[in-house]
Amino acid sequence: MKIRFFFLLSLLVSLVPTAPSLAAGDRFALVIGNAKYPDADAPLKEPINDARDVADELKRDGFSVEIAENLTGDGMRRAFDKLYGKIKPGSVALVFFSGFGIQSARQSYMLPIDAQIWTESDVRRDGFSLETVLGELNTRGAGVKIALIDASRRNPFERRFRSFSAGLTPVIAPNGTLVMYSAALASVVSDAGGEHSLFVQELLKEIRVPDLMAEETLNRTKMGVTRASRGEQVPWISSSLAEDFSFSPGGGGSRPAPGAPPAPPAPPPVVAKNPPPAPPTPPPPSKPADTAAAPAPPPPPAPAPKPQVEAALPPPPPPPPVLPIETAPAPSMDSGPSAAALADDPTIKSLTTKIAANPDDVNALYRRGQVYASKGAYSLAIKDFDDTLRINTKDVEALNNRCWTRTVVGDLQGALKDCNEALRLRPNFVDALDSRGLVNLKSGAVKNAIADFDAALKINPRLTSSLYGRGLAKQRNGSAQEGALDIANAKAMDPNIVQEFASYGVR
Repeated sequence: MKIRFFFLLSLLVSLVPTAPSLAAGDRFALVIGNAKYPDADAPLKEPINDARDVADELKRDGFSVEIAENLTGDGMRRAFDKLYGKIKPGSVALVFFSGFGIQSARQSYMLPIDAQIWTESDVRRDGFSLETVLGELNTRGAGVKIALIDASRRNPFERRFRSFSAGLTPVIAPNGTLVMYSAALASVVSDAGGEHSLFVQELLKEIRVPDLMAEETLNRTKMGVTRASRGEQVPWISSSLAEDFSFSPGGGGSRPAPGAPPAPPAPPPVVAKNPPPAPPTPPPPSKPADTAAAPAPPPPPAPAPKPQVEAALPPPPPPPPVLPIETAPAPSMDSGPSAAALADDPTIKSLTTKIAANPDDVNALYRRGQVYASKGAYSLAIKDFDDTLRINTKDVEALNNRCWTRTVVGDLQGALKDCNEALRLRPNFVDALDSRGLVNLKSGAVKNAIADFDAALKINPRLTSSLYGRGLAKQRNGSAQEGALDIANAKAMDPNIVQEFASYGVR
């Protein structure tokens, strides 16, 4: 369920400048994931997945992206030269690197997979200096230069000529530069062995938050990593930006960023819920979903059939009668501002202009759907996600966003179909697992919800929304003590999680 907890993704400081020279066509990114270093005991597990997800998000943010994996020295040289050749005066240039890095002579170096390092001088011969890369981008005229470096790992090279790993060193960068390391200066973190690094998980969340300035995006990423690691990993940021830029002007991640919750009804005082950081989605075809029997769904405009869970993961057994989930009336399809009321919003206006010029501009449609969802215009959001999926039926992000949006407005049958389809296309898509967990939680299928949240937490143990949702589901399933522990841990990680779920209609 991304939209929600990604009070966001996407990753990389939303670079959406206000000047015409910083238009989408003038934004270029090079994304490198190096995992197979022969000198290491085993390939790194995180860089490839991280690089692919970062590249996908940057494309949605209007970047022209080159992604490369397991580059040798010659390969990295060609990749950087290709990036340099694209730069025009005023361009935005972004470099994301995940792999091994090392400091030498007060500079930080990114290492290709074929680096042969036995002495200090070998670092400067085989590595690629971050300062040199940023300097070249500046010389070519890049107005904004961003470097996101997830290379603060223990590596096999330093042991050969140093008694300890020293991590990375401060960057002396030209004006108009924003640099972020995944850990503090001169410190390292171990590869967690999961599908994604904690740094990239938090980065993608925040990049997807609409209208955040780049520096704020990275500061929130830093806070998220620090909190989730309980202070063991504290990213480092350096900025000399002279202007405000946003990676995702008005766009969202796998779900739109939460907007203001709807007002509760007069008789029973209840709290409405805010959308999570996962993307909304329009209602799917009305074919019945194969799901386990569950208590009647919450009170949407029209009662939806009891959803059933398809076996994207091992299907949990049907739930026995349990205590009903406390729900607040969900926002309806007709609630929220109209298209006319939002027409003058700068981000929506820009995206609408792009769509008018090209009705099949899938990125603009998806982004506008995100913005509409974040502002509570759910019917408009669903229409844009419908159009996105008309163009690309296999867009798992759009499916997950539509699943989440349908869940918010109470179309649980349609939401379940979208989440099941997203998980069929990408079986371990953590955001869709989290979203489907919310669908099952709202429908009262608590055992199915626990199974989905368990699966999401196996992939990302720090997924606050899944932890809190699992806690609620466990309590409704009779495991009060276990549920209370999950809820307490989730609240410690994110004090706003209770209000967030209330905005989804779940208390």
